[in-house]
Amino acid sequence: MRVEAHDMSYSPSSIEVPYGNRLVIDLVNVDPGSPHDLSFGDDLTTRRIMPGQSATLDVGVIGSSGEGWCTIVGHRQMGMVLDVGAPEKSAPTTSATAAAPSAPGIRLGQAAPTGFRAVDAALPPLTAERTHEITLTVEEVDLEVAPGVHQKRWTYNGSVPAPTLHGRIGDTFVVTLVNHGSMGHSIDFHAGERAPDEVMRTVPPGASLTYRFTATRAGIWMYHCSTMPMSAHIAAGMHGAVVIEPDGLPEVDHSYVLVQSEVHVDGDGVDPVREVDAASAAADTPDAVVFNGVANQYDARPLTARVGERVRFWVLAAGPNRGTSFHVVGGQFDTVWSEGSYRLRPGAAGSGNGAGGSQVLGLSTAQGGFVELSLPEPGHYPFVDHVMANAEKGAHGILRVTP
Repeated sequence: MRVEAHDMSYSPSSIEVPYGNRLVIDLVNVDPGSPHDLSFGDDLTTRRIMPGQSATLDVGVIGSSGEGWCTIVGHRQMGMVLDVGAPEKSAPTTSATAAAPSAPGIRLGQAAPTGFRAVDAALPPLTAERTHEITLTVEEVDLEVAPGVHQKRWTYNGSVPAPTLHGRIGDTFVVTLVNHGSMGHSIDFHAGERAPDEVMRTVPPGASLTYRFTATRAGIWMYHCSTMPMSAHIAAGMHGAVVIEPDGLPEVDHSYVLVQSEVHVDGDGVDPVREVDAASAAADTPDAVVFNGVANQYDARPLTARVGERVRFWVLAAGPNRGTSFHVVGGQFDTVWSEGSYRLRPGAAGSGNGAGGSQVLGLSTAQGGFVELSLPEPGHYPFVDHVMANAEKGAHGILRVTP
């Protein structure tokens, strides 16, 4: 029997096989953007089939109703299920949709190993270039999501978050997306205004596309994979930031970029190392909430400043599901810029003891902004998502201020 895979579904989506008959399926992938497969559990699985290819699966003699599904992460949750009915004699279903035993979960809060290196949070410096040519290569990489906890991450250029792009209003970005992954991926730049039909299309493994846009408005803009299920692709690591500075932005002593996101681990993150838990991402039940891809990494390797130096935090809430309430414990913000405009700036609300201040930068999912502050005395100043459940899941770091 011929079954086609396309748009996160099988066609037909259900078939009836008389009890005791043999079922042989010819699976044809007519989806232009993504590989697919078909599994009935155990060893009854086709190979991963690229667009335009096909495979034959001998399911065997049908003795009960059940279902098959695509094993690529997130595809089953998107509806890639093939129902098989045995109408002449209904036996108990062998569907694998029954809830699996709950995983033990991941460990948070353990000490980082001696060789642990935190993701560099410094904003890359502006250059004189007004046209930025960038290649973003999709790679599936084993990365830490907390000290000692690993996940097979889906990445642009092997890092989570993806590289931060930095430019000015009027700059043009020419991005080449190359898919070296095992499934279809795409990219969506909030910093540009483009019809999504072509530049945001899903690219199959081995293919590439060029995405060109000109930045016309300031902001810290999200970019991310827009292939469905988007919650899984973003949670797996496919997100990053584009910083387009407002005109006349003053220089500061330190400029850090913090991209907050959620981590959903399939298993305990130790052995074996697995991919994203797509069901958890869809249900918004994260194992960790992180700055720049790794829980508590800036507790282990603090960011630094000196007393009186001006520090700017660019913050992006990448999600896929949760925003942030960014706060520096022991500090106050005298400058707040969010989603295109200043909410607070020095001198705008009086001076001296009457000056206004801010305690948090509140961002919904996919929003961004920056805050500035100077610290009056040496010490260790935690920065957190003040949604405490998120901070306790890893959205926590230290700014170490020295004399």
